[in-house]
Amino acid sequence: MRHLEISDLITAVDPRNGRRLPVRRADVVRQLRASGDGRAARIVGGLPVDGDGVLDPDAVDGLLISVHTELQQLSEELRIGERLVHVLGPLFTAIRTATGQPGPYRLVDIGCGLGYLVRWLAATDALGPDVELVGVDLNAALVGEADRLAHAEGLNCRFLHGNAFALPEAATVYVSTGVLHHFRAAALAEFFQAQAASPALAFCHFDIAATRLAPIGAWVFHLARMRHPLGRHDGVVSALRAHSDEVLLRAAAAPGMRALVYEPRGLSNPFCTTLRPVIGVRPPLEAPLRQALGRAARRLVGPEHLVEATR
Repeated sequence: MRHLEISDLITAVDPRNGRRLPVRRADVVRQLRASGDGRAARIVGGLPVDGDGVLDPDAVDGLLISVHTELQQLSEELRIGERLVHVLGPLFTAIRTATGQPGPYRLVDIGCGLGYLVRWLAATDALGPDVELVGVDLNAALVGEADRLAHAEGLNCRFLHGNAFALPEAATVYVSTGVLHHFRAAALAEFFQAQAASPALAFCHFDIAATRLAPIGAWVFHLARMRHPLGRHDGVVSALRAHSDEVLLRAAAAPGMRALVYEPRGLSNPFCTTLRPVIGVRPPLEAPLRQALGRAARRLVGPEHLVEATR
């Protein structure tokens, strides 16, 4: 069965300008049935439509905001923010050391959703006052809610609707959480190539670790925490779609970037590992990054080590 996430199918935007496009419910149901996922087809079949069979955009937005709110609660319980800073903190230390510049630096969160990572970083000031925090998403409703939450919480960060690679101000570091598995084959390589071609010094993308137990863990967590069937369905499918370390490193090895995986398969506990980052740095940054990580640098490996480990 081809694994498809409902949330990827019930909204559509023009990637050039972020303009929302109509989505016909029957088309999504047909696509899910063709993939062999009758359960997902039934979930979508229950979503409201207008007189032309187009999914009600307000209802879809409300549903996605609700699901992302529950995902934020999961992130809080799993202390995802702290785990991300464990890598992002040394990464920005390495950038300061290598560039010798006082900043400001700019972190851009691709596909930020409700902006949990950006808002958590702003609330804790975990990366320091010289790091500007920006969240970007193609879903205007999610960006609007992220911006509302940030203002309500009095946080110093920004959220923008659009393409993260078309911002007027260049990113220093691109990050994301739970985005990579949405890209398949050539699209995954193009995602990394766009960052290598930009002025950015590094990227750090956290996604589900492709372990044998990941789908089971996702099923347990999402069954217990997600109220809507869409959230439960997509949570498990996300784990099933997770890329292996080898696939990520091949795709991330874009010209001008040194691709690395932190805590690769074989060095991690499959019962505890939920998210694992693939990191890309300009070659002069690798040595200062390893120095900033200290003893944890032994968890940082490139494609050559994975090749050796799988022989």
